[in-house]
Amino acid sequence: MTSLSEYINNILLKALLQTMYMIIVPTIIATVVGIIVAIILVVTKQDGLKPNKTIYKILDFIVNTLRSFPFMILIVALIPITRLIVGTSIGENAAVVPITIGSAPFIARIIESALNEVDKGLVEAAKSFGATKKQIIFKVMIKEAMPSIISGITLSIISILGYTAMAGAVGAGGLGNVALTYGHLRFDTAVMIYTVVTLVILVQIIQGIGNLVYRKLR
Repeated sequence: MTSLSEYINNILLKALLQTMYMIIVPTIIATVVGIIVAIILVVTKQDGLKPNKTIYKILDFIVNTLRSFPFMILIVALIPITRLIVGTSIGENAAVVPITIGSAPFIARIIESALNEVDKGLVEAAKSFGATKKQIIFKVMIKEAMPSIISGITLSIISILGYTAMAGAVGAGGLGNVALTYGHLRFDTAVMIYTVVTLVILVQIIQGIGNLVYRKLR
């Protein structure tokens, strides 16, 4: 059995840094991509600011297709692309690729939904005052939808944390790898408990920060 001090000094800190890396980098990239995709979907839909049936259907199909893949299958399916981008399919750098691709469509849908919930009267009012499409998108729609967007991104980050745990099970490092290698395969119940508690604490911190930002924006 591993003591708590041994776990923290020899295992936890390194794994925690790996996990945070696999959360932060994909979250930033996926959020940027998600915002761009969501804006295009909202603008080009049938009653959008600039309807374009072809662009909307193509993008909608791509988002739905990527969202349909279970994450473990996506990791395996993207191995050639991952190797092409980062030169390896193992480790936290490799995990960033499937985590980003897996989470970007989810974030895009969340932001799209938040933008669609903006009061149409505000958009019409902005049009009547002569606002440009760019101003309507960024100064009206995104501004009004920001609390819902933050709430959705918070949920996405927690999902990404779950992705890192699954990625760790296939050699990506992080807390998931610790739970499998040190906890499950070595039958070390203490490590498994410590790792689960650490994950729970991380979720609570992420959700707490998200709730705080949401309340500030509201």
